[in-house]
Amino acid sequence: MRWDRPILTDSGGFQVFSLGDLRTISEEGVEFKSHLDGSKHFFSPESVMEIENDLGADIIMAFDECVEYPATYEYTKQSMERTTRWAKRCKAAHKRPEDQGLFGIIQGGFYKDLRERSAKDLIDLDLPGYAIGGISVGEPKKEFIDILQYTAPLMPKNKPRYLMGVGTPDYLIEAAIAGIDMCDCVLPTRIARNGTAMTWNGKVVVRNATYERDFTPLDAQCDCYTCKNYTRAYIRHLVKANEILGIRLLSIHNLRFLTKLMERVKIEIENDNLLSFRNEFYKQYGYDV
Repeated sequence: MRWDRPILTDSGGFQVFSLGDLRTISEEGVEFKSHLDGSKHFFSPESVMEIENDLGADIIMAFDECVEYPATYEYTKQSMERTTRWAKRCKAAHKRPEDQGLFGIIQGGFYKDLRERSAKDLIDLDLPGYAIGGISVGEPKKEFIDILQYTAPLMPKNKPRYLMGVGTPDYLIEAAIAGIDMCDCVLPTRIARNGTAMTWNGKVVVRNATYERDFTPLDAQCDCYTCKNYTRAYIRHLVKANEILGIRLLSIHNLRFLTKLMERVKIEIENDNLLSFRNEFYKQYGYDV
């Protein structure tokens, strides 16, 4: 990849979740059909570890099962327990523990007792880091924050805390408030493919006609390559013409916006002002406070 910085690979648990009726979950693993040609494939904790070991990422994730929202208590409990058993199998199959950190994924849906048990059982495995999985899967924001704030304190203070699948500005700020260290999401590049930019004043859907003759940058406060060199009008032209450069420029901007947001969050944490910043940002961005 020629990327001389830390690399994290996921185990495929969320991707399995997204396949819906195309997959079958058992104790041994997951069988699924390709959405491209219908061919069958099988993932087990052991095969996932083999793949992640071969890829050589610095942080690798244990194979887990992510349940849909809403899900019954009974099924969520079974899934959580299976995720713990799979984590044990992943640890046993992990061939490069000296240079690849294996993270466990806390599951349990939106049931606090299951979250607590999942965290305890995984912490007993003494893994290098831990993640919260299975939220930000379509639930109301209030429930997301409730489970996040309940689960994060259950995680070890001396190891990385990772919140999976979160990339909107408000959720990133809420994650920082809860004590999370790491987040990931495809959102900045996904919305770039749809012609949308994040700015300090909210989203800009640059493909809209209103930007046809807008010769200002995507965000006057941004220092990214895109905002220094291109206008909204030109990027709109590229997107409407299906030129891949438009998507690339929007991706560059969205990624820089989020990294700059988190730089600001770090400053506000140091100044003990994060909650006030959250409220100010929500108003400016257009979120409900």
